[in-house]
Amino acid sequence: MLLNESHTDVQTTVDGKETSMRIFTFHPTIPQYPDARFPGIVLFSEIYQVTGPVARFARQIAGQGYIVAAPSSYHDFTGPEALAYDDPGTNQGNEWKVKKTLQSYDEDSHKAVDYLLSLPTCTGRIGSTGMCLGGHLSLRASLDPRISATVAYFATDVHSRTLGPHSGANLSVQGPENSNHTIDKLGEIKGEVAMIFGIKDTHVPDEGRDLIRHKLRTSGTVFSFYEFAWAQHAFIRDELSKGRYDPAITKICFEVLLELFGRVLKSDLGQRDNKPQKIEHVC
Repeated sequence: MLLNESHTDVQTTVDGKETSMRIFTFHPTIPQYPDARFPGIVLFSEIYQVTGPVARFARQIAGQGYIVAAPSSYHDFTGPEALAYDDPGTNQGNEWKVKKTLQSYDEDSHKAVDYLLSLPTCTGRIGSTGMCLGGHLSLRASLDPRISATVAYFATDVHSRTLGPHSGANLSVQGPENSNHTIDKLGEIKGEVAMIFGIKDTHVPDEGRDLIRHKLRTSGTVFSFYEFAWAQHAFIRDELSKGRYDPAITKICFEVLLELFGRVLKSDLGQRDNKPQKIEHVC
């Protein structure tokens, strides 16, 4: 499928001040079908904003028949340009990641969904995905009932409740009272979620993944959980991955994404009836 690439700037409000957030759009196109319509995907980037690897990931998804909208998360602090994959870029991205408020992240997500739904070429079915920081943001975005399917790659800071201004890590299952952290709000998710991790990921250790899985299960979320034995953090990044890029596992994960998005976003499943499914115990 052919693609058209563009960008649009939308207005957001941060601490009472308006800022401009750039949304990079990757739009499939089919010659001689000017009225073709497609589901939309919000693609959240890692801490470096929309880099080359993120754009290539967006093109892969768009080429399968999805309108992909990739917002620049750090519009609160800077322009839409990507940060470099070096120590200064990493330090700056990590600093802004925790300085930006959860309320600002949420507004970005809502604005990106609003943008997709405003397009006459969008079917109105919306999914979300992302890597690292973007994996967390895509999971958090699924709190929006307009998002029906989410594929979150190695979602950082979910287990530790350390996204946005915070007072420190907290691995407790119970969580703070009235918490606005993502892991304490999973019961609000209405769509289906696929979580993807590498077991060798030092950013989300065993106990962190176990906590996320436990919270998803006890919240009643419909989810799949994938852990790959030899995969490290950011294993789908095909550039400057510090030796962690694994193309074979990345391919498998993309099939996971296509299965979920294709089944939920391209099919008309009707309303979910929530009736318990009886599973026969047979060989």
